[in-house]
Amino acid sequence: MRTALVIGTGLIGTSAALALVSRGVTVHLSDHDPEQARTAAALGAGTDEAPDGPVDLAIVAAPPAHVAGVLADAMRRGLARGYIDVASVKGGPRRELEALGLDLTSYIGTHPMSGREKSGPLAATGDLFEGRPWVLTPTRDTDTEVLNLALELVSHCRAVPVVMDADAHDRAVALVSHMPHLVSNMVAARLENAEESAVRLCGQGIRDVTRIAASEPRMWVDILSANPGPVADLLSDVAADLEETVQALRALQSSDAAKRDVGAVGIEDILRRGKAGQVRVPGKHGSAPRAYEVVAVLIDDQPGQLARIFADAGRAGVNIEDVRIEHATGQQAGLVQLMVEPQTAPVLTAALRERGWSIRQ
Repeated sequence: MRTALVIGTGLIGTSAALALVSRGVTVHLSDHDPEQARTAAALGAGTDEAPDGPVDLAIVAAPPAHVAGVLADAMRRGLARGYIDVASVKGGPRRELEALGLDLTSYIGTHPMSGREKSGPLAATGDLFEGRPWVLTPTRDTDTEVLNLALELVSHCRAVPVVMDADAHDRAVALVSHMPHLVSNMVAARLENAEESAVRLCGQGIRDVTRIAASEPRMWVDILSANPGPVADLLSDVAADLEETVQALRALQSSDAAKRDVGAVGIEDILRRGKAGQVRVPGKHGSAPRAYEVVAVLIDDQPGQLARIFADAGRAGVNIEDVRIEHATGQQAGLVQLMVEPQTAPVLTAALRERGWSIRQ
């Protein structure tokens, strides 16, 4: 791939453009808002000047509701040898293109499974997709050259290609992305009018659950409008679980011991099922999840503290597999949770104590 055209210079489009430019590809940028394309160009994502002729690959990064229209326009104008989109739903846009009577041999739907709570070109980074799955949904009609161009794009972005059927993809993202996003927002909505004294007690748990609720609502209306059926089916199942959980909690309030026992069984069941589902979430680098030991270190909220901890861990010969930080309420301090292999936890604990760190048991 020598040339590309990115149509839609938001977070995903600009991030892909930055990755391609870093690999020596000449990238042209286009957007319905010319100022946004100019911003992306100023960030080094390419040029906002139109290409002289057809490019190798056109990447449509428009909202799902507009993908088919933008693709159809680009294909009719012959802007590229191959065409892809990066929308978060795949079945709908393809069916729309088929209904328009377009030759889809030069098209393949794709979806990079990566993003941020922020949107727009200023939120873009060239490493946004590194190590992340990038779904490709070819059909028997997809031209081999176009599939190879898409795979080259994924390689340039250092993502991991995953081939799926378009409708299977839509059901999958409803489960692992779209439905959780709505549930996160429902939990976060409970905080909107909560008393300040309650909100001040927020810890890492509520931060984890509500983090994705910070995303742009208008963008998510577009996404959910393109995949409403599978999401609604999943939320119906969640609603059934919620109703059973409510009934179990009400039973725990009863003065009848037998009812309380039934309630306890119901709560234990949902917690057990939740734990069984959580352990299926892929672990580091997409591998099977592994059990790590947590070494918790109290730190002051000052520059250089994390760097010192990582340096001291390195001197001890211990690899930190993952890290989480929980900030103390009303204090300039926090708790750093270092996830390490179980056999290295005593080594790290002893080394950090020796260097003056306060370890919480």
